[in-house]
Amino acid sequence: METNFAIAIHGGAGTIPKGSLDQKAEQAYTDALQEALNIGYDLLEKNYSAVEAVEAAVKALEDCPLFNAGRGAVFTNTGTHEMDACIMDGSNLAAGAVCGVSGIKNPIELAKAVMLKSEHVLLSGKGAEDFAKLLQLPFENDDYFYSAFRFEQWQELKNSDVFLLDHSLPIAQKSGTVGAVAIDKNGNLAAATSTGGMTNKKFGRIGDSPIIGAGTYANNNVVAISCTGHGEPFMKAVVAHDVACLMQYKQMSLQAACNEVIMNKLPKINGEGGLIGIDNFGNIALCFNSEGMYRGLKNNQGQNEVAIYR
Repeated sequence: METNFAIAIHGGAGTIPKGSLDQKAEQAYTDALQEALNIGYDLLEKNYSAVEAVEAAVKALEDCPLFNAGRGAVFTNTGTHEMDACIMDGSNLAAGAVCGVSGIKNPIELAKAVMLKSEHVLLSGKGAEDFAKLLQLPFENDDYFYSAFRFEQWQELKNSDVFLLDHSLPIAQKSGTVGAVAIDKNGNLAAATSTGGMTNKKFGRIGDSPIIGAGTYANNNVVAISCTGHGEPFMKAVVAHDVACLMQYKQMSLQAACNEVIMNKLPKINGEGGLIGIDNFGNIALCFNSEGMYRGLKNNQGQNEVAIYR
C-alpha cells in the first residue's frame, strides 16, 4: 500500500501582524510559497525521493529574492553575503551542510553534494567553496545577490555593533530562513534548510540552520524538522532533535512535541521563531511562537495551503 506523501515549506518566522503587508506584497509571498510547494510536490507525485523534493523546493525559495536565502541573502557587517544550508535523509541519517559560503547560487545544492560526494557532514567557508568548484556547481557574482532593500537594511546598521534578525526589521522588509520537509511514496523522510543569517552579522557568525539536530533533522522512525527563527536559542535548545526525542521516547504526537518545544521551552530562553515538521505517518505541523510564519503544505489527501499570519 502506498503511503501518504506530503511536503511542507517555510520562508521564515517573525513579527508579521495581519495587515502589515500590502496586498501586492502579500500576493508575491503567497505566489512564491505556492510555486515552491508545487515544485516539491510534483516530484513526490512522480515518485522522486523526499530528499530530491525538499532540495527542489528550497532551491526555488533560494532563487526568489523575497526570502533570506540564496539570491535574497542579507548583508554581513563587511557588506558580503555568508550563507548556510543543510539537508538530511531520514532513511539512513545521511546529512550534508555548509556554512559561511559566498557566491554559491544554491547553497542547498552544495549541502546535498557534501552529503552524497564527501565523507563529511559540515564544510565551511573557502573550503566549502573549493569543494563546489571541484564539482562545478554554479556560482554567481555579487550583483546577483544584491537587492536594494537588503542594502538599505545594512546601511542603517553597518557602523554599529547591532545585528538584526529579519523579523526585527521594518515590516516591509520581512523574510527569513527557508526550509522544507517531506515524506515520499516509500515512506522516507527528509529535511532541508537554507539561510543568509543575520543582517550586519560579524566574525563569521553561524546560526542553527546548518547544525544537525538544532535547525534541521530527519529520521524515518520519527520525524523530519526544519526550523526558522533566532538561531542562538534554537542551538541551545537543540530544537529539531528535541522534538524527535519527545516523540520517540515519550510517545508524544508531532503537534504535542512541537508545542512543548516551541511554545513552552523556547520562550524561557527568549527564543522566537518556529518550525515545520512531518512525521512518519504523513502528519504535518506548522508551529511558531512569533506573530507569523511564511508557510505552506500540500499532500495527497487534497490539502494545499499557504499562509503568513497566525
